Amino acid sequence: MEKIGVERLLKEQTERVLLDVRTPAEFEGGHIPGAQNLPLFTNEERAIVGTMYKQQNPEIAFDKGLEFAGARMSWYVKEAKRLAPDRNVFIHCWRGGKRSGSLAWLLGFAGFEVGVLEGGYKAYRNYILNEFAVRPIRPVVLGGPTGSGKTEILRCLREAGEQVIDLEGLANHKGSSFGAIGESPQPTVEQFENNLYRELSLMDPTRRVWVENESRAIGRIFLPDGLWNQFQRSPLVKLDVPMEERVRFLVGVYGAFPKEALEDAFRRIERRLGGQHLKAALDALERNDFATAAEIALRYYDKSYSFATSKGSFDPVLIWPVQKLDPYQIANQLITLSNERGL
Repeated sequence: MEKIGVERLLKEQTERVLLDVRTPAEFEGGHIPGAQNLPLFTNEERAIVGTMYKQQNPEIAFDKGLEFAGARMSWYVKEAKRLAPDRNVFIHCWRGGKRSGSLAWLLGFAGFEVGVLEGGYKAYRNYILNEFAVRPIRPVVLGGPTGSGKTEILRCLREAGEQVIDLEGLANHKGSSFGAIGESPQPTVEQFENNLYRELSLMDPTRRVWVENESRAIGRIFLPDGLWNQFQRSPLVKLDVPMEERVRFLVGVYGAFPKEALEDAFRRIERRLGGQHLKAALDALERNDFATAAEIALRYYDKSYSFATSKGSFDPVLIWPVQKLDPYQIANQLITLSNERGL
């Protein structure tokens, strides 16, 4: 058994299977991307052992844990062999303590080469949160009011070879009251941060990275302070798209979804939209007049977007006029613009 640090684990993770021996609930709440869950205890067992540790004493808790885990020693080895046929693994628990140490000892006797993450998952979390603040990147923020097709343009930028972090894709949310429609459930904030750091770590720091101009909250996800602050001081390329083009785009995106979902989204912003505008939007949906409903939503979101953008310290701010939403064409134009301006 060998103790390893976070940097080595992240550098060599693709060469070994990473076994997370925390409970399934802990794993679901947040885990290192690519890790496999090999829990020493079930959720219920972990709660029992923890209660005994706090209310009685560590020795009684240890004995109870041994009772739970001892009966599964054969299963741990068989499952580890299935997950890592070459018997070469990294292991971690929450703090790099008894859970990871116990399984590392067992797998070592079973012929595995084992590296244990010193400080456990807690050390990993502290590491990446610090990295968000200090890791050098060259963000270029793509802005523009709702309906400007920013997500599609970012996809085209990526296909053209540009570095892109799709924040909405990682968050499973488009960032508005309508943002969860058609999306998978959002990850936890912790898992979002883990996945975001994984994306960031694969980027070349000498090249620009495109990101969408988001508020700090994307649904129930929040961007890490360090990264958010970097974005707010970066160049902003702001798309200026005519209202009719944005309405057409939004109808294309949302028009196929159930009207009930759209109605619920409008009701969630009733207090800010106003009762009269809400009624008009719901009436439009009832008539299948999605364009009118989209215009009503855009009046609200345009004000919200302008206010949020004005609070940033973007430098420089470049306005890019768009007459027709052609994501491929716009992406190529933005690449040329960015190269000419040295972004």
